[in-house]
Amino acid sequence: MERHDIHKPHDYFEYVRIEDSVPPAAGDRIDVALLDMNHFWPNVGHDALVHAVLEIAAELREELVRAGVKVRVLSYDVRRRNAIPDSPNGRFQLYLGTGGPGHLDPRLNDGESEWSQGVSEDAAWEAPLFRLFDDILAHRTAALFAVCHSFGLVCRWSGVAKPELREEKSSGMPLNRLSREALQHPWFEQFARELPDRQHFRVVDNRLFDLVLESAGRSLPIAFDAVGSPGLTMIELARDPGGTMPRFLGVNHHPEIIDRDHIMQVLDEKRDRGEVTPSWYGERATTMRDLFRGENERQSRLTSHYTLLAPLRFQLERLIRGREPAR
Repeated sequence: MERHDIHKPHDYFEYVRIEDSVPPAAGDRIDVALLDMNHFWPNVGHDALVHAVLEIAAELREELVRAGVKVRVLSYDVRRRNAIPDSPNGRFQLYLGTGGPGHLDPRLNDGESEWSQGVSEDAAWEAPLFRLFDDILAHRTAALFAVCHSFGLVCRWSGVAKPELREEKSSGMPLNRLSREALQHPWFEQFARELPDRQHFRVVDNRLFDLVLESAGRSLPIAFDAVGSPGLTMIELARDPGGTMPRFLGVNHHPEIIDRDHIMQVLDEKRDRGEVTPSWYGERATTMRDLFRGENERQSRLTSHYTLLAPLRFQLERLIRGREPAR
């Protein structure tokens, strides 16, 4: 696998962490808004999502160079800085939401309760974030892909499901199952055809909460836990205008953790930049090497393709086509 570094200059990609100010919009940038929900916890998911965008941009480099534009990921620290990107407009059309620690209701994160995981926060960011969700959903083409903690926030915002603390943390690669509705979905039906029994698939999981379905409303439940309580694990709230690809999708797993090579690249970058301790690096490197063995790795790649990478590429290609010069 060719190695790309999110922090190095590219002629087709740029990564910016928002600190005190947001870079101005530019005609030669396609901006992707990354909603960082990690509350400054050391993690691999955030950078893995940036890498997913980078690698798709690398595959589309010819089109980007021809159009004279770069894909630029702007990372917003939502929970600590109350940093929320603008609603869909001429600048933003594509949003990604990360996982993160703590309870899915910020009011319950007191820094002491078990579910807080040491997080103490102000809930001021929730209302503007939920307004952003409203605006993305109402937009005809804007897209959001929400992972893990962001998925839980989408469930709370929409009223689709409520969080319930698990008796035991879910981690590793458990089984999920596609819903009946997913088997009729033009995209996820293709996923089903690649599964041995057309229903069950492995996910990379790391979470304290189940999301218990309350009222699907206009949303489409795509997947549930296959073992234990039937928690909702994937939901579509909107589809692209062509009716095929999800444009507002939430997943309660980590499709950005694709395989051993991808995650080791992220871990190596964080170690080399001094962002994490040697023990933090060593523990996660060992875990990932043990997790991605044989069939597990193949299934992880398949899940990542259908639940993040292909829908993300679809949206990026749409945005690039909109910037390509007329012939």
